[in-house]
Amino acid sequence: MLPHGNEKMAPGWIFQQDNDPKHTSRLVSKWIMDNGIDLLQWPAQSPDLNPIEHLWEELDRRIRTHKFSKLDDLMSALEAEWSKIPLDRIIKLVDSMPARCAAVIASKGYGTKY
Repeated sequence: MLPHGNEKMAPGWIFQQDNDPKHTSRLVSKWIMDNGIDLLQWPAQSPDLNPIEHLWEELDRRIRTHKFSKLDDLMSALEAEWSKIPLDRIIKLVDSMPARCAAVIASKGYGTKY
């Protein structure tokens, strides 16, 4: 994450993680602090609002009924279906982020419609 963030993101980028216990352990927290990573404050146990989760669900629906005996066949099917997801679907999910964040704030970190 760190090399990619430093190479690809704008200066001052802020990392978001979901407060899963493995991401908030003492070891990980120390590493984050030692490496000067700015974390977005995020409520513990809050809903996962990452738009990619909706795309994973859609991809799952698209291949769920197929049976794969080889990993290569599964990977090929995933890649083929991923490429069929319309760009406007992705844009809509990304554009929904302000509403998603507002919903989490309004619900004080509890569940939302997202």
